[in-house]
Amino acid sequence: MSILTLLTGSSKNYMENLNHKLPSNIHSIAEVEKIIEKVREELNLNDSNYGNILVALTEAINNAIKHGNQFKDDKIVDLIIENNASHRLEFIVKDEGSGFDYSNLPDPTAPENIEKESGRGIFLMRNLADEVKFSNNGSEVHLIFNISKN
Repeated sequence: MSILTLLTGSSKNYMENLNHKLPSNIHSIAEVEKIIEKVREELNLNDSNYGNILVALTEAINNAIKHGNQFKDDKIVDLIIENNASHRLEFIVKDEGSGFDYSNLPDPTAPENIEKESGRGIFLMRNLADEVKFSNNGSEVHLIFNISKN
């Protein structure tokens, strides 16, 4: 069964691209967790890939909702899932914010930042995904995973 069938009920064989429009509220995180679980089932992801995707993607979605769209109800977060190449899975998260300077972020492991409650999301994404790319002034992030099966 394809991801599209699992998520939409359609019987089309579809594993190349999938697009979700998520409201800018905290409830979208739970929806993303369900989507990731369905991707795991569809692709038979191993536990390591699943855990890395779960944490990195929920961080990206949370950042888009909180920092990009500032929890504004009239703004949407786009989540696009692409699986166009063998053993490569890409998640694209787009928000409607103005972006940020992703090349100039404080190091969350520096002594002065260790006890801060925020500032670790991008650090986690960069350490869990095989590749992280930003575009559109930082309002779009691409999380790329080289996946292996169980």
